[in-house]
Amino acid sequence: MQQGNTFKENCIVPREDLRYIQALHKDKDGNVHLGEMVVHRLIAEDVLEILEKLYDAAYPIERMVLPDNYMADDEIMMRDNNSSCFNFRFISHTTTVSKHGLGMAVDINTLYNPYHKTVKNADGTQTEVIEPATGKPYLDRTKRFDYKIEKDDLCYKLFTTKGFEWGGNWNDRKDYQHFELPTKITRVWSEKYQKK
Repeated sequence: MQQGNTFKENCIVPREDLRYIQALHKDKDGNVHLGEMVVHRLIAEDVLEILEKLYDAAYPIERMVLPDNYMADDEIMMRDNNSSCFNFRFISHTTTVSKHGLGMAVDINTLYNPYHKTVKNADGTQTEVIEPATGKPYLDRTKRFDYKIEKDDLCYKLFTTKGFEWGGNWNDRKDYQHFELPTKITRVWSEKYQKK
């Protein structure tokens, strides 16, 4: 975790509350890779257990390297289908730390499970937001393709059983790659850090 990249100068999360984990994972061709991730200590054991079960079931995860390898640039990292967790940042145009900024949200197979939202502009027009931008072909969830996360598949079941919420279930936007702890939990930690 490099100072200035994922662990930015204004990071409010102390390093002692973060955990570096390593886990084996298999890509769609069955090749084995050693992945790495930084997560909040609150979810470290659960995430390790989930990744171990995904590996045992040969659930494909293409890439799992630290965001520092991408200079903590989310768009570049997502286009490369990288799975990750901690990357300190605030939610756009707010002073609220994102759940990734707390290390309490995990993204899996990001290219094939994009974020999508339609934003209403002040002039009445609409803007379609897709992240990564190259993920647009994978917004049609009726199609079959590699690395797709579906409701009730193993990845979904393992994360939700541990109390994570899936962005694919949201109504106002869809974030198919994204699993996060509920706000009632993360808010407590965020407020605690901001008081320091």
